[in-house]
Amino acid sequence: MYDVKIPVLIVGGGPVGLSTALFSGRRGVRTMLLEKRDSTSMLPRAPGLQARTMELFRAAGLGKEIRALEKGNSHAYFEGGIIKVDTFSDIDNAELLESPSLDGPTVSPERVMGCGQDRYEKVLVAKAREYGADVRFNTRLVSFEADEEGVTAVAEEAATGNRITIRADYLVGADGAGSRVRKALGVERTGRGTVFNALSIYFRAPELETLLKDRKFILCYASAGGSLMGLSRLHGCDPWLAAPIYYPEKGETPDDYTDERCVEIVRRAAGKDIDVEIMDKVPWQGAQLVSETFRVGRVFLAGDAAHVHPPAGGFGANTGIHDAHNLSWKLAAVHDGWGTDALLDTYDAERRPLGTAMSEQALVRNRIRHGYATEQDRKDFVDDVIITLGYRYRSSSVVGAEGSKVLTPDLELTGEPGTRAPHVWLTRTGTEGAEGTERISSIDLFWDGFVLLHGPDGGAWAKAAVKAAERLGVPLRTHAVGPEEELRPEDRDWAAAYGVGSGGAVLVRPDAFVAWRSAEGTSAVADPDAVLDDVLARASAAAS
Repeated sequence: MYDVKIPVLIVGGGPVGLSTALFSGRRGVRTMLLEKRDSTSMLPRAPGLQARTMELFRAAGLGKEIRALEKGNSHAYFEGGIIKVDTFSDIDNAELLESPSLDGPTVSPERVMGCGQDRYEKVLVAKAREYGADVRFNTRLVSFEADEEGVTAVAEEAATGNRITIRADYLVGADGAGSRVRKALGVERTGRGTVFNALSIYFRAPELETLLKDRKFILCYASAGGSLMGLSRLHGCDPWLAAPIYYPEKGETPDDYTDERCVEIVRRAAGKDIDVEIMDKVPWQGAQLVSETFRVGRVFLAGDAAHVHPPAGGFGANTGIHDAHNLSWKLAAVHDGWGTDALLDTYDAERRPLGTAMSEQALVRNRIRHGYATEQDRKDFVDDVIITLGYRYRSSSVVGAEGSKVLTPDLELTGEPGTRAPHVWLTRTGTEGAEGTERISSIDLFWDGFVLLHGPDGGAWAKAAVKAAERLGVPLRTHAVGPEEELRPEDRDWAAAYGVGSGGAVLVRPDAFVAWRSAEGTSAVADPDAVLDDVLARASAAAS
């Protein structure tokens, strides 16, 4: 009856779909991915990879391969911030618009890097296939029907016209802003809609290097001609990327932007009659829209299919990759038999509020950069590092979280439930007969199960956690942290970083987010076994 049976079917082969296949496969879940394009992206889109994104690639086993794609030291470009000029020839008089914080030695073991989709997608495809993913290009989704037991989909191969019927336990729609999956589900979106229309122009212009005097920046806006045009080369090599705005309300269409006109636009922004070779042009909309739900039964939405916004901040692809990771570990939990449907519900509960907050922040940045921000916009502005690493989850999988704000004014990675576990450099001694030591980040401990970290006097918490995990069938490891323990802090006091005493403990989820914390030892509670039994059941949704 079915040509293929698979646990997870993914529609869309961009960074989000490929990351879903990668993260799921790394955890032993077989996936099939359908992509209507005939290959990975040929253009250096989405060129900024955030520290949190690099953490996830690191955990999935390809951090070094992605980092090797960096051309020189791209971090210098991020440090240059976002600037504005009249023309690029006037670079000496550039105005600094934003100088975002993006990473730091006490924030993450990773740093942001510049690299376009045209390079990193190839690595994602290769690694996803290595982990067992069936990635099919030139194959489009024709239709799908979901029932209580799974999803039946029909796909068509462009080269042959052959159609295949696929039966999957779950379907993930990662098929972009115009998502056919979302439309088929009838999921509506809310938000401000289209804010502006732009055209990405990929071009070569050797003289631009001289005009810019090797000035490093994330984006450089030129205001010549009365309309801002952003310039970027975070990907670290040719071509340059410029994005002028066009106005449909004035009757303009992308077809009006011939190569000749695009050359003139670049020259006007340059302030000089330089040689320009147009490589490609891609129209797009700067919109702010968030789906009313990220889950309908057995079908999930991720990335631009779930939330779109102006590309200010580079949040789009990165946030989508984070969607993929949040969903993948939960799908893997269900696949492995210890996760529940209630755990899958936390995907929407955690990621939709963040998608909304992040898209609002992108709008704030867009208004600031284009010169029409209100005083309230400036008050609402939250630094990039908070949006990329300091966001908070509130769901049934987080025990004891306080407050309701997804984004706080200041970065607060202090071990509070619902936040990403703090990064602390550790020395790990050899275990199970292994010799020597190794230097790791605390973030390296979290991937395939729950982890309970405890201080030198917190052994009773570990014993209670092990009992609870065995009863619930939930994967869990425990680690003692301290000067004389298996894990020895190098750069700062672990207990202070995580907000616990020597007898305290922290339960961390497979995605490195804190699920529960006790600052004190077990002497403060009557029955530690009952406490951990309840905590782990709630964190894994096993009690629902």
